[in-house]
Amino acid sequence: MLDVSLLGTGGMMPLPYRWLTSLMLRYNGKSILFDCGEGTQIALREKGWSPNPIDIICFTHYHADHISGLPGMLLTMGNAERKEPLLLMGPRGLTKVVGALRTIAPELPFEIQYREITEEQQAFSFDGFQISAFRVCHSVTCYGYSMVVERAGRFDRDRAMEQQIPMKLWSRLQKGETIVHDGTAYTPDMVLGPPRKGLKVTYCTDSRPVEAITVNAAGSDLLILEGMYGEPDKLAKAKENRHMTMYEAARIAKNAGVPELWLTHYSPSLMHPEAYLGDVRKIFPNAVAAKDGRTIELKFDEE
Repeated sequence: MLDVSLLGTGGMMPLPYRWLTSLMLRYNGKSILFDCGEGTQIALREKGWSPNPIDIICFTHYHADHISGLPGMLLTMGNAERKEPLLLMGPRGLTKVVGALRTIAPELPFEIQYREITEEQQAFSFDGFQISAFRVCHSVTCYGYSMVVERAGRFDRDRAMEQQIPMKLWSRLQKGETIVHDGTAYTPDMVLGPPRKGLKVTYCTDSRPVEAITVNAAGSDLLILEGMYGEPDKLAKAKENRHMTMYEAARIAKNAGVPELWLTHYSPSLMHPEAYLGDVRKIFPNAVAAKDGRTIELKFDEE
């Protein structure tokens, strides 16, 4: 099960009903935040979630509307007496950017670890899930992200018995552990069937439509893309500022074959994005003009 909450849907500047960009994913006791715009802490509180369990923060890029909420977030974690390390991920320059922001949050009771993205596409593996970053097209270096929750095959009792694997080892093998017992090595593939479909969420803001988004969105259970503009006459402005329109996002969702699209990162001038959904859904019927706090609980197919 994967909890997904789009905490803030605004771009450029916060509005009274729209905080700046941030997305929270929660899986198996881990919390992963993507971007940390102004108001992220308030959005978390409104959602009823706490910032203290956040394990990883991934940044798409370093424009203020995506990272300006970080110093306050760090201070709140410190005031909660957090001791566990916090991992930050983002494009090259992350250490320098965060170091500058920490001028106003200099002393923290926990370690900050940095992982800078240096390739066009780069994957990072964690316990039970993977975060994949892919380069997109904005006015500065910018990445989209996919989070994939891996799922092993079903435990095959008959195979375990046929191979005379001691029953006391079954549980550990099922959890992916390799075991040497009485001089014999036992591996998980000896008792597990083929991998089952996991869960995947892809998130991208601040980009022109590029093939990398479509390719990385394929197989996603949910695609979250910026819909900066809904007004038909804003295409030229979107191209000039390296953003995308709601209609361009819909075409990406259609080409990627995803089941659902959430639009986000709206221009402050786009007061009512839902007003343009009629035309957007002519391209991709299952598009949603997401609002702050929109949440879904993704479940594995067999659940």
